[in-house]
Amino acid sequence: MQKIEHIGIAVKDLDAAENLYGRLLNSKPYKREEVVSEKVMTSFLKNGPNKIELLHSNDSESVINKFIAQKGEGIHHIAFAVQDIAVEMARLKKEGFQLLNESPKIGADNKLVCFIHPKSANGVLIELCQEIKK
Repeated sequence: MQKIEHIGIAVKDLDAAENLYGRLLNSKPYKREEVVSEKVMTSFLKNGPNKIELLHSNDSESVINKFIAQKGEGIHHIAFAVQDIAVEMARLKKEGFQLLNESPKIGADNKLVCFIHPKSANGVLIELCQEIKK
């Protein structure tokens, strides 16, 4: 793993959260993107090299909506940048981590992603992110 790629935060109101985190980080959102497969709208903010991904549910059946219903708004996941997601997935599986998807899928912000089950990581949902080369 190379670095923390971003921290994902589940929010009820994307506009209000963009305003709050924009004021907190003294930064404006640089991208909004819908991830249809996850039924979420994302918004990204930067502060120096650090990124925050705001996650808003587009559907009552989305994992973000279920997360907020159970735990309320807040940190949803920590994402780590990886050089080769397939190699990292194989390594982590061999180490006994439970992956939530068997192959990488397309995520937001031009990334291939895979999630590690929180039960495998002391209750923290971990996302692996690999930049999609254009």
